[in-house]
Amino acid sequence: MPCESNDADLNHRERATLRAVAHGSAELTSSCAPDLFIDGLACCDQLTARGLARRGLIAPARIARRGQRVPAVLTDAGRAALGLRPVLAA
Repeated sequence: MPCESNDADLNHRERATLRAVAHGSAELTSSCAPDLFIDGLACCDQLTARGLARRGLIAPARIARRGQRVPAVLTDAGRAALGLRPVLAA
């Protein structure tokens, strides 16, 4: 279950990673310890990426096969941590 979080709980690197995901060019692998890729390159701080996923701030955009890369998105909690408005369902 995701932990509650706010911007004060995030360090500079975590905020920068969230901004990269918000930019729309990030992917996550589908696994219990997801790997993050930004612009096709492996993120250099997988511990931060996995922590953000575990805290429920980033997530895969859709269900995928184990190990498959899928687009990464900010969750509503991740958007709130960056001070962004939640995405409204269509």
